[in-house]
Amino acid sequence: MAHLDLTHEKAVLGLANGRYFKGISIGAPGQAVGEVVFNTAMTGYQEILTDPSYSRQLITLTYPHIGNTGVNSEDEESSNILAAGLIIRSLSPVTSNWRSEQSLSEYLLERSIVAISDIDTRALTIMLRQEGAQSGCIITGTHNPEIAIAKAQEALSLEGMDLATSASIKQRQPWSEASSALVGKPGLADINQEHHIVVYDF
Repeated sequence: MAHLDLTHEKAVLGLANGRYFKGISIGAPGQAVGEVVFNTAMTGYQEILTDPSYSRQLITLTYPHIGNTGVNSEDEESSNILAAGLIIRSLSPVTSNWRSEQSLSEYLLERSIVAISDIDTRALTIMLRQEGAQSGCIITGTHNPEIAIAKAQEALSLEGMDLATSASIKQRQPWSEASSALVGKPGLADINQEHHIVVYDF
């Protein structure tokens, strides 16, 4: 069981509609601008962060307690975090999963991802449901919302933007790991056996 050593540096989330939320930084220092969206999953925050479909978005996790299982090198959906940043209600002070290799905060810092905690994600989610996704900006080291709101209002809309070209892979990716779901099934247990598989990346 690993305990986290957080600095509790100030952070603020400013939105294009003029609303703002004060919290603390749990990731890399700096600022991040993106489209603020929400995800209602109770688990899988590492998979969500590395999902290319969240490119240039600030992800709000509606489940209140995040980070208790840490992160590991096996659960990533892609090799990079393409999300612009992370917004949560509460970061777990400990990681206690046997598969954990580092804490969520350490992971975000290592990947240079700005993130904010200790804000009312319920109020933020209700606002997003009523008004739709909108631009936002997270800034660490301050609780002054003026710059964050201004940067959110200046941000370009993602509507109609071709994000697939930047989020998609550029070359073929070989699959070399056996899946437990396939082991024991006739003709599929040996990953070296030839199979004709077609994958479409949308």
